[in-house]
Amino acid sequence: MIKQKIYNQKGEVISEAELSDKVFGQPANEALIHQAVVAQMSNERLVLAHTKDRSEVRGGGKKPWRQKGTGRARAGSSRSPIWIGGGVTFGPTSNRNFSKGINAKMKRQALRIALSDKVASNQFAILDELNFSEYKTKLFDSIVKNINDKAFSAAKRSVLVLETLPEGMTKNSARNLTGVKLIGIDNINLVDILKYRHVVATKKAVDAIEERYKN
Repeated sequence: MIKQKIYNQKGEVISEAELSDKVFGQPANEALIHQAVVAQMSNERLVLAHTKDRSEVRGGGKKPWRQKGTGRARAGSSRSPIWIGGGVTFGPTSNRNFSKGINAKMKRQALRIALSDKVASNQFAILDELNFSEYKTKLFDSIVKNINDKAFSAAKRSVLVLETLPEGMTKNSARNLTGVKLIGIDNINLVDILKYRHVVATKKAVDAIEERYKN
């Protein structure tokens, strides 16, 4: 078991928690992390660029001039790629598929390794709770600042906050903060964990993560 300090919203240490080795004590595996990141980013990729080839461009059904006798080069369609207004040769199309498959066990293990690295690097903190009485970005900002200063002693803020199920008041209060992202454990993903330098999770979120990823 790994011992980890629990902070309140003021950044004060109030108790200790024991983290499961099965989730937060896994050895590093860079190859697996790389494979999982590539798969996630590829599956999120949007295919927007699309060009039309000569068969898709409107018009060009009539032969521009007869085959022989004009002295000009033969032409079968005014939508040939060498004509102005013609189709594009070998251009990007929207039917490209960049998705990559990865086993569920590999994906879960990559997430465990990423969380374990944060804990081992002292870049992981536990918050007792996120409690808001009103919609205030300043309140959330002060909580993040307290944890960032006292738990991490970091000059630049880059914090991923994990909550079991972010409610409207909590979610909206964190929306406009630079360098801060709030997500629920249902949306926890490898890219966000690696993107943000520090991870702050509520005690309930830690318990839910251990329950979900222990096997």
